[in-house]
Amino acid sequence: MNEVIASFAKNSFEEVRISLTEFKGKELIDLRVYYQPDGEEEMRPTKKGITISSEKFPELKKGLLALEKVLQEKGE
Repeated sequence: MNEVIASFAKNSFEEVRISLTEFKGKELIDLRVYYQPDGEEEMRPTKKGITISSEKFPELKKGLLALEKVLQEKGE
């Protein structure tokens, strides 16, 4: 299984993909930078990114919500 859940442009040459993957029967969340080699249509993964157990999603979400709050406060 390798299901892309979301992606967004990092810059004009790279994108960030959020995917659900599986390794040795364990479901994982992968946040990875992809790039497009010259002359190729298909994007390729880089070593830049993280893979965590889907069990850690609540902690990741909590951290992202805390980050969102800080960014909102800075924008005031």
